[in-house]
Amino acid sequence: MPAPHPAHPPAGQGAPVPPPAQPPAGPGTPAPAQPQAETGAPGGPLAPGAPQTPPAGPGRPASAQPQAETGAPGGPLVPGAPDASAGHGLLTPQTPPAGHGIPAPRPAPTGHGTPVPQTPLTGPGTTPHQAPEGHPAPHPSPAGHATSHPLHPPAAADRGGVDSTGGGPAAVGPVGVESAPAGGDPWGRYDPWAAAPLQESGAAQGSAERRRRRVRRALVGGAVALAVVSGLLGGVAGAYFERNGGIGAVELPQAGKEPAGRAPDSVAGIAARALPSVVTLHVSGSDEQGTGTGFVLDGLGHILTNNHVVEPAASGGAISVTFSGGQTAKARIVGRDTGYDLAVVQVSGVRGLTPMPLGNSDNVQVGDPVVAIGAPFDLANTVTSGIISAKERPITAGGEKGDGGDVSYVDALQTDAPINPGNSGGPLLDSHGRVIGINSAIRSADTGSDVQTGQAGSIGLGFAIPVNQAKRVAEELINTGRASHPVIGVTLDMNYTGDGAKVGAKSHDGGSPVAPGGPGAKAGIKAGDVITAVDGKPVHSGEELIVRTRAHRPGDRLALTVRRDGRDREVTLVLGSAGGD
Repeated sequence: MPAPHPAHPPAGQGAPVPPPAQPPAGPGTPAPAQPQAETGAPGGPLAPGAPQTPPAGPGRPASAQPQAETGAPGGPLVPGAPDASAGHGLLTPQTPPAGHGIPAPRPAPTGHGTPVPQTPLTGPGTTPHQAPEGHPAPHPSPAGHATSHPLHPPAAADRGGVDSTGGGPAAVGPVGVESAPAGGDPWGRYDPWAAAPLQESGAAQGSAERRRRRVRRALVGGAVALAVVSGLLGGVAGAYFERNGGIGAVELPQAGKEPAGRAPDSVAGIAARALPSVVTLHVSGSDEQGTGTGFVLDGLGHILTNNHVVEPAASGGAISVTFSGGQTAKARIVGRDTGYDLAVVQVSGVRGLTPMPLGNSDNVQVGDPVVAIGAPFDLANTVTSGIISAKERPITAGGEKGDGGDVSYVDALQTDAPINPGNSGGPLLDSHGRVIGINSAIRSADTGSDVQTGQAGSIGLGFAIPVNQAKRVAEELINTGRASHPVIGVTLDMNYTGDGAKVGAKSHDGGSPVAPGGPGAKAGIKAGDVITAVDGKPVHSGEELIVRTRAHRPGDRLALTVRRDGRDREVTLVLGSAGGD
């Protein structure tokens, strides 16, 4: 039971409390609403604070009408009337209608955290009013005043009455605190001045949702703007760095250091092993000078090269040998042979020589990879590579003297490895770094095959003396100073234009074209015979027969096909020997 307010007379004196003074009406001030007489009769005036239920109709379910609260048996409790049990004659203050500057009261939360829904004031011809959003709530009444809100009935607490449902006595609590009625009365715990809870559909919830949406839109917009600005700045910075090379000095990317070694069968691996054995020769004579290449044969300082490289120094000239490491030494001619275009020179006083390993030219196949090393146009230690293009090419070189004494006959290996003037005498190596040929001649586009005069450069037609032939000649030159030539013992008609090699009518000195007691005479060859094949391989000229013959050693046995009077016959002979130059 609330304590009596000092401004009120004691209970039982019957002194009525005067109603609060009403503010004078004026412009902008709404007239206070007059209280309606409360009646319990149907269709009577609407009692302030009594919850009303809209009439049932199409699409709207009928709601249960709340029971009138009574303070004593047999009489309705009229809001604003004096409470006999309390002993006070309080009058309900007049409240202006909702929507005129005073917000509608909000229900207080229940004791279990569940919001109590508000019941709008409705009735026949009545439109529920809602307080405008954002208006301040009215100040609470002083403590101890038993006032009732005009839109809501007072709680039955402290009166000992029944609840609005009529199901039993209302819950009794301390002054100012109302307990939830047992029957679930939505107004039992209502506090008009409590903070408004968030509802499923209300102004507070809508405002919070709008704020969240504004925050999300702001975040998304900020992220998009940041991405656009970052992209623009990145593009501008990238374009600047691309044009100007960055902020500081330009530093280009580069691969790191790698091991120096290479595969042994690669061009680099072959060159690395062979270069210490390759030398460059500078030759000077009374009439001319030139540059060529050679390679070391043994630890004694013997070096193999071409005869046409050292020929200018044959009559008192000088030969200077430069090794791949830059060391230079003087050399002398040990022996030379014009028929094979080979020569051996020797250096002295040089230590740590590395001999070049020799291969076998009979094992070479067309298409095998090769590496050539030389000093083309005096460019020392030049390495080129290619393949074997052909074998047993009959090549003749020289012949500047006109008497044939300087003509070389080579059963050569053909290669497309670039060979130029200055490569002469250098090694042609196989994939194991072994010598299989000595580079000697090129077919030039304008001046022929002589390496000394073919200054037009390589066109992919280079020729090398097979190492098997060069080995025999080099050994003879080192041991005797001269090289032997295998011979048939006949004089050929070098002006014959038919197919094959024709035996001439007489020798150079006017004698018999077939040497008496020679290999040809023993085989029955006569003047005028035409030799068309050697060991079954055709020959088409006298030069080609010489080349085929010199590809063998003295003492080798040959099978010749001889045509006489239109008939072919086979003869066999053993090659003889003739001293070289």
